[in-house]
Amino acid sequence: MPRRILEGQVVSDKMDKTITVLVQRRYIHPVYKKYVMRTDKYAAHDGENHFKVGDKVSIIECAPISRRKRWTVVTGAETSSAAPEKKAAPVAAKKAEKAPDTKKAPAKAAAKKTTAKKKDA
Repeated sequence: MPRRILEGQVVSDKMDKTITVLVQRRYIHPVYKKYVMRTDKYAAHDGENHFKVGDKVSIIECAPISRRKRWTVVTGAETSSAAPEKKAAPVAAKKAEKAPDTKKAPAKAAAKKTTAKKKDA
């Protein structure tokens, strides 16, 4: 039987060698036929205490490690350390793009006023 692999976000790393992973999934409600979000929390084994709160990780089923732990961390992408660097570049680019647009707006307004005067005359 294949092992399940789930992806989620670390919500707690206070325990030693254990993290709590929040996994969200969508399914169609059997009666109302609407999409419903279901969240589940899993205790996963992190032997090196590598992952922190906010990291996205993949976990895989394994043999029971303790009473609650039946999952092990496979991979993860640390989003908490990389996020501030990525956000800095797009903000500067947006400011550069908006500067020329503000100069064009008053010219269009002036053109509309002159056409209104011609119609009255």
